[in-house]
Amino acid sequence: MGRFTFEETGINGVYIIDPPVFTDARGFFMEFYNGRDFTEAGLDVTFVQDNHSLSAKGVLRGLHLQPGHPQGKLVRVLRGEVFDVAVDVREDSPTFGKWTGMVLSGENRRQLYIPPGLAHGFLVLSDDAEFMYKCTDFYYPGDECGIIWNDPDLNIKWPLPEGGAPLLSKKDMAWGTFRDFIGRVGGRGGLV
Repeated sequence: MGRFTFEETGINGVYIIDPPVFTDARGFFMEFYNGRDFTEAGLDVTFVQDNHSLSAKGVLRGLHLQPGHPQGKLVRVLRGEVFDVAVDVREDSPTFGKWTGMVLSGENRRQLYIPPGLAHGFLVLSDDAEFMYKCTDFYYPGDECGIIWNDPDLNIKWPLPEGGAPLLSKKDMAWGTFRDFIGRVGGRGGLV
């Protein structure tokens, strides 16, 4: 098979991944994960759970994480388009408090690998989007927490229409700020 390409994003351990895609008159074939290629790229991960969601235009899911059971995630879009965001909340990381975002779509077939210890979220840009991701740890409902999507310190540049607001779950509307999260979980109490 072909080879995956792995591009660093500027956030420690987060990679944009372009899978090999083979197209002809019949359609296309692609691998979206190959353990050998990932290990050779330095991503020696074991995935234990796959998740699949469908979301309408304007839905923003996140920013989610599990501090006690951190999940690494390999994320991709099967159909539609999203703006995908990873935020580094690892206090010992040189990119602590930084975020990266990119458009993932069924058309570009790009993926993002987000290592354990980062918060994750996405905004649906198309009429709807099917989003799929592999996780390195299981979901633990009692361990889930998050950071509010419009945190002023993180200042994520979500591609919302002028004056527009995302569609959020009640849970995602209730998350605290990045400073609140660090104060509760890390004890650092502020940005660096």
